[in-house]
Amino acid sequence: MKRAVIFTGKRMASLFLSLFLLSFSFQLTAQVQLSDSTTISLLTASPWNGAVYALFGHTAIRVQDDSTGIDAVYNYGFFDPSQPHFIYHFVRGRTDYILGVTSFGEFLYEYSAKGQQVVQQELNLSTAEKQQLYHALYQNALPENREYRYNYFYDNCATRPRDMVEKYTNGVVHYPPAVREQSYRDLLHETLLNYPWYSFGIDLLIGSEADRTIDVRQKMFMPAYLMDSFEGAQIRKNDTLSIPLVNRSEVLLTLDNHRNGVREQGPLTPIVAAFVLLLISLLVSLVQGIKLNTVRLPRLYDSFLFGIAGVGGLILFFLMYFSSHPAINPNWNFAWLNLFALVAVPFFWVKSAQRGVFYYHFINFALLTLFLLFWWLIPQQLPVATIPFSMSLWLRSGTNLLMFGKKRIRNRRFTSSREMKAGWGQ
Repeated sequence: MKRAVIFTGKRMASLFLSLFLLSFSFQLTAQVQLSDSTTISLLTASPWNGAVYALFGHTAIRVQDDSTGIDAVYNYGFFDPSQPHFIYHFVRGRTDYILGVTSFGEFLYEYSAKGQQVVQQELNLSTAEKQQLYHALYQNALPENREYRYNYFYDNCATRPRDMVEKYTNGVVHYPPAVREQSYRDLLHETLLNYPWYSFGIDLLIGSEADRTIDVRQKMFMPAYLMDSFEGAQIRKNDTLSIPLVNRSEVLLTLDNHRNGVREQGPLTPIVAAFVLLLISLLVSLVQGIKLNTVRLPRLYDSFLFGIAGVGGLILFFLMYFSSHPAINPNWNFAWLNLFALVAVPFFWVKSAQRGVFYYHFINFALLTLFLLFWWLIPQQLPVATIPFSMSLWLRSGTNLLMFGKKRIRNRRFTSSREMKAGWGQ
């Protein structure tokens, strides 16, 4: 759904020149009166498997008028990842996108080179409506107006074109009802079906708000759903008159599976990795029990395991309380991925802090026991892989508690034996 524009080297010079020329040409044609033969269309590109941000497809608006020579594509999906602190602002949900303008030929060439499908839906608008929409798009693309605060679910490169079309249509657009009940998470799963690690990562980051059922209009944050909804939409002019929103549709580019095929995924899926980690945790626990906690391996492994969980918890905590991203808080993954693990790890190696480590493992073991027992009742759709992942943490905390108990019994016996010998004068 996003389009990255990286301003480096020759590409930067070429891009600046292109933008200058386009800006100059559009300034000249800003006040042009469109002819009756003008067409305004919604362009929908299929997902591109070459980048994470492009796995959801893309939407743009085309304005074509052969009489005036205008054939421009208005694209709300431009962003610049080379901006200072881009990752920080992206994580905080404070990324600004811009409305870019390109020629239709350039647009089509880019998507053809990537092997993506492009569908064009010509909108059923009057000449006056087209003029209003074109003028609004031109004004929106000016440097002082083109930036907007991107929001993945509610305000993105698909919802913006829809809103512009609705705003400058003289009538109310009615969309066909949703075929089935779905949530934001369901639509993400549907798109990321062939990318289990991406799906798992998103499931960890978005919270229970993403599991509520959404209506047909809310589904339009996905370009494919927007396209389908436009296909069956009607413009209600008055109580008796309704006309189709789309005049006609055509496939401009067909999908090229050779250039845009699904990338091969390895056998190590999240669920496989989770069970491998659980097996390793079990083996480490057996070694710890047999060696009676006399080897360094358990502490090394716990530092790794709880350290990773703590880093994950720190990311979740930051997103939940310091991010503007939607549907992040509350997030029940925080029950097993929490930042307290990161605080506890250094104390695993401090002998004088073992009482505090004991209390940490006791609380963690109790919380994970409740989490696992009531996993099916949690009001959030959690990935199945969270069960074996959290069981690894649960097993290690439980084993450490058992070792603490054995050590206490052994020390008590030693103390009692020493006191008895002292009483006998030995």
